Amino acid sequence: MITRYRNTGKKKFEWIDVINPTTDELKSVAEEHSLHANAVQDSLQPEHLPKFEWIDDTVFIIGRVYDYLSTKDADTIQDISNKIAIFVGKNFIITIHRGEQPFLDAIRAKHFNTAQCAAPNDLLIKILYYIFQSYVTPSSILEEELDQLETLIVLKNQTNSVLRKLYHLKRKAAVCLRILRLSKTIIDNLDKNTSAVIHQDLREFFLSLETSYDQTIENANNLLNLYISLSSQRTNEVVRVLTLFSVFFMPLTFIVGVYGMNFEFMPELHSPYGYPLVITVMGLITLGIYLWFKKKRWL
Repeated sequence: MITRYRNTGKKKFEWIDVINPTTDELKSVAEEHSLHANAVQDSLQPEHLPKFEWIDDTVFIIGRVYDYLSTKDADTIQDISNKIAIFVGKNFIITIHRGEQPFLDAIRAKHFNTAQCAAPNDLLIKILYYIFQSYVTPSSILEEELDQLETLIVLKNQTNSVLRKLYHLKRKAAVCLRILRLSKTIIDNLDKNTSAVIHQDLREFFLSLETSYDQTIENANNLLNLYISLSSQRTNEVVRVLTLFSVFFMPLTFIVGVYGMNFEFMPELHSPYGYPLVITVMGLITLGIYLWFKKKRWL
């Protein structure tokens, strides 16, 4: 479906929004504005990564906007984001995407219809801003989930599900950061005709977003290290307890083993006080080991 919008300001230009186009529809738009065949082919590939290209007098950009309909376990670029292709010329801008993109409607209502976009580059900046803006909320959600997982881990509720959630969280943050870093080339190569102030604002917003995801990944790594450390600590605690029990029973087992030997001539075998005496000695040994552990602060 092809929808055309015209800017009524001083510098008139056309915005052509193409949604899930057929081959004939895309061919007609490409011929009308002399779009390069390779760029048109790239615009049809849903898995294409972000990029920026100058082709004659036309700028070709591929961006990826965060998909809020993706599942919680989605952890690939194609699963958590949707591609949008943008062609920018002197008097036109073309956006190509497979599904509906509500942020484009918001841009049209708030900026385009109110004549706030005086040129195609101004509209391009707004589109790029909204594309990057789509990653702000996911970043906040990831931070909140990290805080919840940290509480679970510290409170000793460590389970495989917690570790699995932590992995997916870290993976999703890493994928979002990769998309942003691949998109950095777009900001670095924006047309020089773009206002320096607007360009700098977009760059600062991008850097703050990139820093946010960097921090999320670092926090996830720290939390993963904490999980491993606490798991090791609890394992060591179990081993320590088992070792203490074995130390208690080692001398007792030795005594029982000696008196369990079937020799006829052994001390106290025929003494009426032999059994109570051995039990008393075993009790004193146990008490001595206990007092020694207490002194060493091992108990």
